Amino acid sequence: MQKIQKAFSAKKALELLLVFVGNLISAIGVGGFVLPASLMMGGATGFGLAASHYFGLPVSAFVAVYNLLMFTLGAFALGRHFALTTLLSTLLYPTMLSTVERLVTRPFTEDLYLNILIGGALTGIGIGLVIRAGSSTGGNDIPVLLLKKWFGVPLSVSMYALDILILLLQLPYSDFETALYSILLVVVYSIMADKVSTIGKSRMEMRIISKEYDRIKQVILTEIDRGVTLYPIEGGHSGQPGYTVMTVVSPREVNRLNRLVMDIDPEAFVILSRVSEVQGRGFTLRKQAD
Repeated sequence: MQKIQKAFSAKKALELLLVFVGNLISAIGVGGFVLPASLMMGGATGFGLAASHYFGLPVSAFVAVYNLLMFTLGAFALGRHFALTTLLSTLLYPTMLSTVERLVTRPFTEDLYLNILIGGALTGIGIGLVIRAGSSTGGNDIPVLLLKKWFGVPLSVSMYALDILILLLQLPYSDFETALYSILLVVVYSIMADKVSTIGKSRMEMRIISKEYDRIKQVILTEIDRGVTLYPIEGGHSGQPGYTVMTVVSPREVNRLNRLVMDIDPEAFVILSRVSEVQGRGFTLRKQAD
């Protein structure tokens, strides 16, 4: 029990550290590279700018109401832990961004492309670390996380689709060339956020069709120590009944399992697919109960 409590405390401490570091990196990216280059941003601020232009609403008031609505929705749909860490991000990020802006008295580089690449990469890394901790930086991160949870939409797709929509709303009253550069910025930080938030979580799904399905099942259970599911099938040509063996393993276990399968049945038919994330015993839960 004490081991579980220590592991739980260590996990919480790591999550809080990720939230802190993620917000700091993101603030450096925005304050040190994006803002000095006068690039347009997406997110709640971008929505506020569009609302101010089209409807005459104060930007600060719109952003405050929008963030409150998104925070409430996220707390309801994603849980109390998400709400608490998101509240921490909501307090940390503006403070860190303000500090970076005061410290950066001159741009790090005058090169626009370097500002897009470095600023976008740092912003995406920061957002990815915060999302990896089970939190968000508030604003548009929340609908992006909800789309991933409810519909499985990749973070990068929904993130830059939403931000590009915000940039397009600002396009009629902004410089067209700046908008194009800003779209490139959105693509860079959206892809980086998706990669960082999922790195190390990808797994490989193996489907094995063989007459020796029972022996293969036992090897997976005993030698690889992974779970197995059997699907009843019927051969399309032979009409013979059988089973497909399905399991999920880490990338480093693929070659070992493939060799074991080939030792048992050299004629086995193996289908290999990459899975972006797996939850459950052996992956997000311990293999054996204490």
